[in-house]
Amino acid sequence: MAKITHHGAVTGVTGSCHQLFDNQDNSILIDCGLFQGAEVSSEEENSFHLEFPLSRVSALVVTHCHIDHVGRIPYLLAAGFNKPIFATAATVKLLPLVIEDALKVGFTRDQQLIDQVLDLLRTLIVPVDYNEWVQIPGFNAEGIRFQIAGHILGSAYVEVQLSAERVVFSGDLGAPYSPLLPSPLSPECADTLVIESTYGDKVHESRQDRSTRLRGVIENCLSNAGTVLIPAFSIGRTQELLYELESIIHEVGGDWDSLDVIVDSPLAAQFTEHYRELKGLWDEEASMRVEAGRHPLSFEQLITIDSHGDHKRLVEYLNSSGKPAVVIAASGMCAGGRIVNYLKALLPDPKTDVLFVGYQAKGTPGRDIQKYGPQGGYVVLDDRRIDIKAGVYTISGYSAHADQQDLVNFVSGIGDMPSEIRIVHGDEKAKEVLKVKLLEIVPEAKVWVPEG
Repeated sequence: MAKITHHGAVTGVTGSCHQLFDNQDNSILIDCGLFQGAEVSSEEENSFHLEFPLSRVSALVVTHCHIDHVGRIPYLLAAGFNKPIFATAATVKLLPLVIEDALKVGFTRDQQLIDQVLDLLRTLIVPVDYNEWVQIPGFNAEGIRFQIAGHILGSAYVEVQLSAERVVFSGDLGAPYSPLLPSPLSPECADTLVIESTYGDKVHESRQDRSTRLRGVIENCLSNAGTVLIPAFSIGRTQELLYELESIIHEVGGDWDSLDVIVDSPLAAQFTEHYRELKGLWDEEASMRVEAGRHPLSFEQLITIDSHGDHKRLVEYLNSSGKPAVVIAASGMCAGGRIVNYLKALLPDPKTDVLFVGYQAKGTPGRDIQKYGPQGGYVVLDDRRIDIKAGVYTISGYSAHADQQDLVNFVSGIGDMPSEIRIVHGDEKAKEVLKVKLLEIVPEAKVWVPEG
């Protein structure tokens, strides 16, 4: 069996980083993500130290550019890493934006220093097309290959062909029938599979059901003249929501035609622009809408907020105007970013609704609002206690992650079944429940949960 060491995403859902070794003890990294929420230790938060040496690491392979998969890349570069960074062409386009934002939020606002990091990053990035085998210098393997994962634009699962073994890293798998992106297809074979389990114990509601619930929450907003706050990741979730909102506005009309849909995130706006530029990667449904003259990610009611000054004025305006609006802002787990200012101002207002459409990690304000909000509790934001009088809703179907059934289908669809499955990137319960399900499919395989 392949030799794999896990440097993250084994005790939770963040910090994805897996090291695969060849038969000469050289290695590659699959992702290098940041820890978030309760999974952050004081050492990880305050130090550039990496717990593994880089001398025998031949390359970094990036599955996609969410921060929990790429956020430790600045740590790598600061430690002297100067080897190739392989990613899909779309990820290569998006990655510098993510790293620049991560540097500004967590490290420095010195633009000259940020530019130096980004310049170095760009010299190392190697774009790779889907379904193309690529060899890695200094790593004894026949090659690696990216396959569509359907999670966000450019996302991939990774196949690595060692001399006598196929190793597959799922990265984050998307749900079938998600807006915009093609669904992932299972690999033809896998001897060892490392699979995520974010929703290994849950089944999402259908796309029709989630759209109906989204429409219901916003109709409540229209009748109350309140604000719907949607914390969302800047890449992936924001674009899916815009796509769905455009669809509802197109179908319903009426009061919806006057509803402001606000994206208050310069980063999300940049990502949305890249999504539009890369519409050649969209699925058939989205492409047909474009051909019909519709603009799923650029419709009339869409307003983009750029400057911090405009952001502050908008928060004050929504707090006093009584005009219904939908605001999509980062961060997706309410752990920072512009969404925090909206929450501080609007959570005490019963006309406000907070809608969670993605996973909320333990220890994040998003998880606290999700848990205590329906009970009329409170959350601490920027060291302030904020009482929650707003409505709090969760629509799991908008998660960019595959659910339990999708994960089971991904494994059962593999042509030559794996003899080893490692379950990572999930809470303890999710991993254990998924383990039981997968053993029903491959009872003779070693299905296990690595320890941190």
